[in-house]
Amino acid sequence: MFDIQENLKKLPDKPGVYLHKDRMGQVIYVGKAVSLKNRVRQYFQSPARLLPKVRAMVSHIAEFEYITTSTEMEALILECNLIKKYMPKYNVLLRDDKTYPYIKVTMNEEYPRIVKTRRVEHDGAKYFGPYADVGAVNQIIDLLNRIYTLKRCSARKFSANFQPCLNYHIQQCRGICTGKVDREEYLAAVRQVVEFLQGRDKNLLAHLKEEMDKSAEELNFERAAEYRDYIQAVSAITEKQRVTLQGAADMDLILTARGNESAHVILFFVRQGKLSGRESFHLNEEASEDRKEILESFIKQYYSANAAIPREILLEEEPAEGELLEQWLSDLRGAGVRLIVPQKGEKRALMELARRDVVEMMKVLDERAQNQKERQAAASKALSALVGLQKNGWRLEAYDISNTNGMDSVGAMVVFENGRPVRKDYRRFKIKTVEGADDYASLQEVIYRRMKRGLSGDGGFSRMPDLLLMDGGDKQVAAVSQVLSAMQVDIPVAGMVKDDHHRTRGLVYQGRELDLKKEPELYRYIGTIQEEVHRFAIEYHRGLRGKALQKSRLDDIPGVGEKRKLALLSHFGSIDAIREADVEKIMEVPGMTRPVAENIQKHLNNSIVK
Repeated sequence: MFDIQENLKKLPDKPGVYLHKDRMGQVIYVGKAVSLKNRVRQYFQSPARLLPKVRAMVSHIAEFEYITTSTEMEALILECNLIKKYMPKYNVLLRDDKTYPYIKVTMNEEYPRIVKTRRVEHDGAKYFGPYADVGAVNQIIDLLNRIYTLKRCSARKFSANFQPCLNYHIQQCRGICTGKVDREEYLAAVRQVVEFLQGRDKNLLAHLKEEMDKSAEELNFERAAEYRDYIQAVSAITEKQRVTLQGAADMDLILTARGNESAHVILFFVRQGKLSGRESFHLNEEASEDRKEILESFIKQYYSANAAIPREILLEEEPAEGELLEQWLSDLRGAGVRLIVPQKGEKRALMELARRDVVEMMKVLDERAQNQKERQAAASKALSALVGLQKNGWRLEAYDISNTNGMDSVGAMVVFENGRPVRKDYRRFKIKTVEGADDYASLQEVIYRRMKRGLSGDGGFSRMPDLLLMDGGDKQVAAVSQVLSAMQVDIPVAGMVKDDHHRTRGLVYQGRELDLKKEPELYRYIGTIQEEVHRFAIEYHRGLRGKALQKSRLDDIPGVGEKRKLALLSHFGSIDAIREADVEKIMEVPGMTRPVAENIQKHLNNSIVK
C-alpha cells in the first residue's frame, strides 16, 4: 500500500512534474514544480489552509508519482504533454474539443495551392485564420480557386506525358502538369489571393457583385445565387474586422469570464491589425477560480497544440510564470513572443472593448449553459426512472457494427457524459474473430475486448460506463449481456431501436421496450447518441473499404505498380471506367503494354461480384 507520508520524505529538491492518482490508479492532477520536494508537500498540509477545490482534490489522492527534469522549462513542456495525455479531472481543462480551420497558401511549393487545414506548422506556408465558420472557409477556397484557376492537386512533380485531370479540361486549373504555365504569372495570381486573405477584399467583392448582377440580368438566377453565396462567404470571413490598430499587428487577446452557470476563456484574434474573430472555451466544472492559474493553463494547452502563435499576447493581468511562458512560447514560435498587460493607449482600449464584448457574451453563454443543464437534468431524471438506477450524471457508451456483406466488419464505440460527447474516449475496433455478417458475434467480440482492456488497467479504457447502449434490439442486448455475465461485469445494457423510418423509437431494457416519446429530452438525447455511433462506425468502415477496394482491384494485378496505377486513375478517373474500357482503350494510357492491359481487363471483369 502506498504510504503518502513516507514517500513525501523521498521527494527530491529538483524541478519536475508530479502526478496525483486516485484509488483506481487514474491520474487526477498533473502539475510542475521548481522543487518537487517543496511543491508536493504543500498539498498535504492542514486542510484548513487549502482552497476548497484543492481540498476536494486532495481527499481523492491515494498516491503520487513524479518525473524529475533538468530545468523548469523541461518540466513545463512535460506538464503540457501529460495533461493532454491524461486529461486529469482537477486540472483546468478546455472542454471544447473542436479545432478551428485555417486557410493555408502553400508558399513553400513551386506552384502554391489554397487548402483548408486544422494544423498550423512552421513550413514556410502562409496561414490565415482561425475561422469559426467552416462552411464559409470551404466556399472561400472554392471561390478563389475558381476565379484564379489555381492548382488543386497535391502533386509537385509530373512525369513526362502525364495526362491533365478533369479540372484542367473544365478550365478550373491552369494545368501545371502540362509544363506550359508561366510561373511568374501564376505567382502574381497567388499574390492577389494573399492580399484578399489579408483583408483587402474590396476588389473581389466588387467583381462578385458585378457578376451577380450580370447573371441576374441574363435571367441566369442559379448562377446569380451562386455569386450571392460567395459574397456571403466573403462577408462571413471579413465582417468581424471592426477594429484596426496602427501598424499591421498580429496579436491574441485572452480574457477570462465566470458567469452564474459556466466559466470560459475568451480568445480574440487580431490579424493584420484587425480584430478578426473570437472564440470561447468552456472550462471544466472543477476548474480553479484563480484567474492566474486559468490563464497559465489555457496558454499552455492552447498554444502547445497550435503553432500559429502571434508576436504579442494581451492579458488582463500578469501570470505568475510570465517570463518562463514567454521563453516557452518564443521557442515554439521560433521568434520572440511577449505577454503584455496593456496599461494605456490603443491596446488598452482594445482590451476594454473586448471586456465589454465578453460581458454581453457571458449573458448568452450563461443562458445556453442553463438551458443545457436543464435539458440534461430532465434527460438524466427520465433515464434513471426508465432503467431504475438513480444517477445525477450518466456516462454512456454506445456501440454499432458496420460491414458490407460481411466484409471489412468494424465496431465503433462512442462515449457521452453529462449530455456531451467525449470524443477523446471514442474507440474503433476491426473485427478479428468473426467471419461474415454476424452482428451479434461481432458485438460480443468488441465488448469482450473493451472490457478486458478496462479490467486490465488500460488507461484508455479504465473508466467504466454507467450504461451500455447497443444499436439494435433485444438480440443485441442478449448477446452483450452474455459476455458481461461471463466476465462478471455488472453494467446494465439497453438497445436503441428504430422505427420503420430509421428514426430512434425507444430503448429495449430487461426484456421490454421503453417508449421514449413520452420524454422529449431523453428521446432527443438517445437519438443523438444513436446517430453519432452509426456515423462513427460508417465513417471507419468506408475508410477501410475504400483502401481494400483500391488494393484488390489494382494493386494485385501483375504488371501494375504505383506509377501505372496513378496513370490509369488519372486517365480514366475511376475503377469502373477502367473496367468498362477494352484493351485498346487501356493501351492509350502512357507507359502501358498489351500484356498488362489484357491482365487489367481480365482481372477487373473477373472481380465483379455476381
